[in-house]
Amino acid sequence: MRVLIVNDLGTDTGGAERVSLSLRERLRTDGHEVMLFSSSFQPVADVPVDADVMCRGASGRSQSVLSVVNLSAMRGLGKLLESYQPDVVHLRMFQWQLSPLVLRCLGNWPCLVHVVNYDLICPVNTKTLPSGQPCAQQAGRVCLSEGCLGLPGYARFLAQGAIRSRYFERARDRLITNSYWVRGRLSAEGVRVDDVVWNGVAITPERTKLCPGSPTIGYAGRLVPKKGVDTLVRAVAIAQEQVPDLALLIAGEGESRQELQELAETLGIEDSVKFLGHLSKADMDREFERLWVQAAPSLWEEPFGLVAAEGMMRSTAVITTNTGGLSEQNIVDKTGYTVSPGDVDQWADAIVRIVSDRDRAVMFGRNAREHAERNLSFDAFYEHILAQYELTIQAKAARTDG
Repeated sequence: MRVLIVNDLGTDTGGAERVSLSLRERLRTDGHEVMLFSSSFQPVADVPVDADVMCRGASGRSQSVLSVVNLSAMRGLGKLLESYQPDVVHLRMFQWQLSPLVLRCLGNWPCLVHVVNYDLICPVNTKTLPSGQPCAQQAGRVCLSEGCLGLPGYARFLAQGAIRSRYFERARDRLITNSYWVRGRLSAEGVRVDDVVWNGVAITPERTKLCPGSPTIGYAGRLVPKKGVDTLVRAVAIAQEQVPDLALLIAGEGESRQELQELAETLGIEDSVKFLGHLSKADMDREFERLWVQAAPSLWEEPFGLVAAEGMMRSTAVITTNTGGLSEQNIVDKTGYTVSPGDVDQWADAIVRIVSDRDRAVMFGRNAREHAERNLSFDAFYEHILAQYELTIQAKAARTDG
């Protein structure tokens, strides 16, 4: 099969990007032809773009324009389609760099739209109000009145929506989401979803025992406000009152790093918190081998939350927020605990319940590994995606014949 994967980014800097890159490599390993088309933008300066074909990408004001009209993406994708002649196009994220103009190119090709976030229904891609509360309203003028967008942002939202609505239905032959939570959000706003395919992570060697030494909790992800890392830092400070040797590892980069470092100093736990910066998957697995708990403290409704699946595959107990795709993965009292977003006291209590009881940490970690192998492996994800490709090809044939 000849596959073309299309995604805003081609860098190994986030869960969605890692899935795209891993899928390309697995398809090639199994003898399929596959190419990845992305923008040239690098969110992290020292992490290169690993796409096969690139178009223009940007940040800042230029990105605001490209998110609406990226002529480089439209022309580049159009040329690639004509020369490569894929059997199926796997369209993932496209509204941040590539723009909805790429939809214009896809009407004649079997196209699987794989929704991994909220950008089809939310111009800020969070479905969260500035107050931090979940947004239950459809995007429109309310985005202005609630303060989510200013006038320039609202104008971009209208322009982007107009282009998308013109080409989307002709382009899409099948649409899947990465969680039941995202499917529910999309369905509530009139977007037809054909199926759900959970993301998957590689099966790694199983950890045979919990590492000796200080109990350690870890976070991996971008250091931005919506990820709730400040909640985790505050909770660790409280938990240390009962577990004085508790340590925290933080992997990732972002605008909040300095603020988080200052917070740790203010709380007097700077010696217990280690900032690791951006890590490769291999380096993260090595650093996180010592974890008793993997934390995912997001304040917003994570569409999936790949880090939780990665933690469980490492035989690590998990604590996550009780909303979004994270809540689907984490089985309460079996693989870990779920808590309310931003509730520092709940977080501290959940941390203490695990790190003060080694046997519980071991049991949760063992259960997490079994759950991940059975339901969250990349092998399972891959087989589901292959089936979706076949269904997409069939759907295009049916539409063409009709």
